[in-house]
Amino acid sequence: MALTAFGLTDVGRKRKHNEDAYLLDAERGLFVVADGMGGHAAGEVASRLTVESIQEFISGTDDDHDNTWPFGYNNRYSVDGNRLSTAVERANEKVMRAVVNRPELKGMGTTVVAALFDEKRATLVHVGDSRAYLYRDSELRRLTDDHSWVQEQVNAGILSEEEARSHPLKNVVTRALGGGAHVAVDLIEIPVGDGDRFLLCSDGLTGMVSDDEITEALSSNRSLEQIVRGLIDLANERGGVDNITAITVEVRNGETKKADISREKTSVSLRVAKPGEEDLTPTDEIPVPLVETPPETPPSGLGEKPAPAEPAAAPSGGDAEGKPDTEPKG
Repeated sequence: MALTAFGLTDVGRKRKHNEDAYLLDAERGLFVVADGMGGHAAGEVASRLTVESIQEFISGTDDDHDNTWPFGYNNRYSVDGNRLSTAVERANEKVMRAVVNRPELKGMGTTVVAALFDEKRATLVHVGDSRAYLYRDSELRRLTDDHSWVQEQVNAGILSEEEARSHPLKNVVTRALGGGAHVAVDLIEIPVGDGDRFLLCSDGLTGMVSDDEITEALSSNRSLEQIVRGLIDLANERGGVDNITAITVEVRNGETKKADISREKTSVSLRVAKPGEEDLTPTDEIPVPLVETPPETPPSGLGEKPAPAEPAAAPSGGDAEGKPDTEPKG
């Protein structure tokens, strides 16, 4: 199986700084998007630290398949499923530790969506409202459910998808890294086939671009770079109210396989904290290979992402009035 990928992040039209981060590690088949929150002193650190930590753990466990696994292991899932879920848990621990060691980072958090490919399968995990899509056989399938207040209302039949897109509480998330010592990670494992196209993206894209428009882009004969740049340009044309990050991955030379994706979504919880572990708290300059994240953003609350700024005004925090009683980003 061969993978081709392209990723890009953009600050958007309203914000002054970019708190998103992403990773393309085609050699390991690892792709990550993280959408940080908490202001330039925090959100950018949380997303970069998360991406760096996931890559570090996956690269460090490449050869451990036949060795003793020193973490919680769920026999229902593959080795890669356990590796990727544990990588997210460890990233959460490092974000939490950074807050303890650096009080100025208090309130930071990040969403994350990540995919790990092998010869036959894609393993995806996510926390928060960054999304993963699969385009296969002329059909677009959303592989992730947003961990957000409005998504819960949609699932309950209280709000429609259209109402959720413009709801004043659409930025309130119910899970994120950095919200607590433990985070529940949603996991899905699906077989891959020749011609499959995956999209990983932050809500800066999906908040501006519809699923129909994503389908049109992924079904086109354009290159992956043209697809990503076109989607980001479209989000900016609509106002670009948030940072925008997207990765497309195309699978080639694989056997086409059908999958009932709705039955494969799972939630896993692997606690992996180890006392006395080496402190990997980030410094002011964090070298992260293959990650593009410009610095700084005005502060915002952890439980909700910053709302779009009014014209000629700096970006501000989301509407706090009427905020539901949700777990703050975790």
